[in-house]
Amino acid sequence: MALHDFLLLLAAGLAGGTISALVGGAALVTFPTLLATGLAPIAAAAVNMVALAPGNLLAALSDRAQLPPLDRSFAGLVFASLAGAAIGAGLLLLTPDRIFALLVPLLLGFATILFAVSPRVSAWLGARATARGDSGPYRWGNSIAALLPVSIYGGYFGGGVGVLMLAVLSVGTGGNYRAANVTKNLVTSLNSIVASSIFIVQGAVSWRPALAMMAGALAGAVLGGRLARVLPNWIARVLVIVFGTLLTIAFARRYWF
Repeated sequence: MALHDFLLLLAAGLAGGTISALVGGAALVTFPTLLATGLAPIAAAAVNMVALAPGNLLAALSDRAQLPPLDRSFAGLVFASLAGAAIGAGLLLLTPDRIFALLVPLLLGFATILFAVSPRVSAWLGARATARGDSGPYRWGNSIAALLPVSIYGGYFGGGVGVLMLAVLSVGTGGNYRAANVTKNLVTSLNSIVASSIFIVQGAVSWRPALAMMAGALAGAVLGGRLARVLPNWIARVLVIVFGTLLTIAFARRYWF
């Protein structure tokens, strides 16, 4: 791997890890960077999954006191989510590269829109749960059905999945954002580990770019945790939305025209 590619991946990992710690949406930075280094779309998706997994786990462990009780109900939620991630990873490996390339602009666009409207999605899900009288803390019954398709999408591509997962888990935690966020980090990291294991076993991971980006992402997770104390979240949100929109347009021109 050329030195400039290594530095580019390191910087993208740093930016992605920082953004993830602030507001989420790391894949909108890291995935296009992997494509820019010459990786095929499916190979880039696999590397992206492997590179970001440790950072998500680190984020969960750093605030583990806020995790919900690890009871049978929560175990069922995690199992359903892991099953979804495995299905998504399997579907990715079955998708021809040329088909996935055509899907890339749609996936990036979907992730960007999802990121932009995430506060409304979370509020809507919370209102529905309250109307059903199911908004108490740590009620996972309705979350399992919603989390399965979210996890399939996460195993397949992952861009914006944290936003979806946070919205779903906010219902189960009774609107406790901090508890929902750390639960999201834990479940996302476990999903990433399952999907990454499938990619590794199938030989789909290019390790040099994965390790370069992973190093940057871990440093970014630490940096983002510090910036979160002083940087208004709306600034990071606007930057991610603008960047995601520009990337969607750029990749639509690249793969569709």
